[in-house]
Amino acid sequence: MIPRPGLPDPRYFSELLFQPRRLACEGCGAVADWKPEVRGAGLVGAVLGGGEDPFFQQPLWLQTRCGGHILWAFNEEHVDELSAYVGAQLRERGGVRPTMSMFARLPAWMKRADNRSEVLAGLETLRELAKRMKPADRSDAAHGRGDRPRAHRSMYFRGGAYEP
Repeated sequence: MIPRPGLPDPRYFSELLFQPRRLACEGCGAVADWKPEVRGAGLVGAVLGGGEDPFFQQPLWLQTRCGGHILWAFNEEHVDELSAYVGAQLRERGGVRPTMSMFARLPAWMKRADNRSEVLAGLETLRELAKRMKPADRSDAAHGRGDRPRAHRSMYFRGGAYEP
C-alpha cells in the first residue's frame, strides 16, 4: 500500500489518514485504489491499529500467534522498533506528547517483563516472515478473522457545519 502517485506531500502527519492510496500486488498484478469517504463537510479516513491494513481492511502479512494473542507489524522497520522497545531494560518516556506514541498504545501483555522473551521470539518470527513472499508462507494468524470492531473512523472537517 502506497500513497497514490502524483499527490503533493502532506503538510501534517494526520493528513496521511485521508490521502488516497493504491494497493498493488506484485504476485498477481491486482490493483485497488482507496480514497476517503465524503460525509457532509467532512472526510472519513482510515482507522489505525489492529491486524488489518487501515485503508483496505486486508489482513497484514506480518502476523503470528504470541502468548495467546496476535502479534503483528506493518513492515520490518516496525518490527525493529518494537524489538528495540520490548528488549529495552529501561524504557524512558520521550517527546512532548508521550501518549501519542506507538509505544504508549501497545497492549499491556507486550510490555510485561515476564513476556519479554516470548514477544521478542514472536518479533523474530515476523522478521523471518517478512523475507518470504509466497502465499503458502503466510502465517495462519494472517487471515481475516472478522474480530476487529470498527466503531469509529478518523474524521477531517473541510469547513462549514458537519451534517451526518
